[in-house]
Amino acid sequence: MKKNLISILILALLIVNVVLTAITMFSVTGTNKKTAAVVNDIATILKLELTSGQSEEGGSAVPDVSMKDTVPYSIEDVTIMLNQGEDKKDHVVQVSVSLAMNSKDKGYKTYGETMDENVSLIKAEINDVFSAYTLEEARGNEDAIREEILKRIQTMFDSEFVYKVTFSSIVYQ
Repeated sequence: MKKNLISILILALLIVNVVLTAITMFSVTGTNKKTAAVVNDIATILKLELTSGQSEEGGSAVPDVSMKDTVPYSIEDVTIMLNQGEDKKDHVVQVSVSLAMNSKDKGYKTYGETMDENVSLIKAEINDVFSAYTLEEARGNEDAIREEILKRIQTMFDSEFVYKVTFSSIVYQ
């Protein structure tokens, strides 16, 4: 008789445990959904992306500009003398640079339509950035060079209407 009583007591405790576990799960799941909704609302308000790996290690993010609003500007065949490396030889780079400009930005209305007048200043900035590198450094740091050129152009114009710099061709010698 004692064994049956203990078995009934164990069965009753098991049923109570299952019921309490179910109640806990439903209450935690509801709270979790509400918390996720609040986090999504805050992220939407702050315009944050919830995907990982989108950061560029402190670099500026490329804004979302449609192709319709993008105006390209090309600077063809700029030849730049690089710093001397360990081989003590003179090396040059010949690069064609393309600037992507946002036609909806207020700076574009001021400077973008007259870029031909400022091409020598832009070439000087490109020259300054590249000439700080040796041949080996320039080959290994093209992304950093693009970022530096972009920052310098944005600083020069005091505007971010130029939002991307690309090299359409680059030849090291």
